[in-house]
Amino acid sequence: METAEFAFPGELRDRLVAAILTGEKTSTSGLYAEYQEEGESPGEPGERRLVVDSEGRGVAVIEIVESRVIPIRDVDLPFALEEGEGFGSVAEWREAHERFWSSYRDDAIDDATLVVAQRFRVVERLAPNAGSARSGSP
Repeated sequence: METAEFAFPGELRDRLVAAILTGEKTSTSGLYAEYQEEGESPGEPGERRLVVDSEGRGVAVIEIVESRVIPIRDVDLPFALEEGEGFGSVAEWREAHERFWSSYRDDAIDDATLVVAQRFRVVERLAPNAGSARSGSP
């Protein structure tokens, strides 16, 4: 099973994983260019992935229920809210994501920038230390 790594290890990942485990976070997004560069598939509905925490421990299994490659301009409010990070508008969602992506990439992001927009559901919560990190896609 591939891993699902949210952000980078640290405070942000810890918050995102906690939101997944409470059910607040049911969507995620990433730059399509990153998938292309790494030769990875964005995933298909029905695929399951192991969510890992900042220490690389498996904490849950999620199942992709929707995976779309769309221009960033097409991200809508329901999707932004489902990211579970407290965004009140699409503009807030976009500003936070552009800030995150630009913290480690030099890409200019415009309305046509392609993102992978995924919705998922938790299918299993793992007991502490029950899962282990495995290599795979973000």
